[in-house]
Amino acid sequence: MAKPPEKVPERKKEEVKAEGEIRFFEGTPAEVREIVDRAGTRGELTQVMCQIVDGRDRDKAIRRNVKGPVRIGDILMLLETEIEAQRIGGPRRGGSRPPSGGRSSGGRPSGGRSSGGRSSGGRSSGGKR
Repeated sequence: MAKPPEKVPERKKEEVKAEGEIRFFEGTPAEVREIVDRAGTRGELTQVMCQIVDGRDRDKAIRRNVKGPVRIGDILMLLETEIEAQRIGGPRRGGSRPPSGGRSSGGRPSGGRSSGGRSSGGRSSGGKR
């Protein structure tokens, strides 16, 4: 004959106290408004435009890099709102653009490689030899 199952006494949940103390910093909430681009060597970062919801910089739009999955409408908790992520390459939105045409040397001299009125073969094309 089978014995009836024994009743196992319930254990009280004990609180585990750690030696150290965990402190969380206050964050500033920002809502993701636009996903701009993927960044990083393997595309592990997502660059987003987000709008700060609360705090000193309320309603400020800021560009940030996010690691991990992110969607439009997500809330990010930012530890700081002063530093903005650098723009990833591509066309700019609005603003002035540098003049197009010619070489884009950045306004620096070309290093003495211009023709300067001479022929480019290294030989003089006329006159005495």
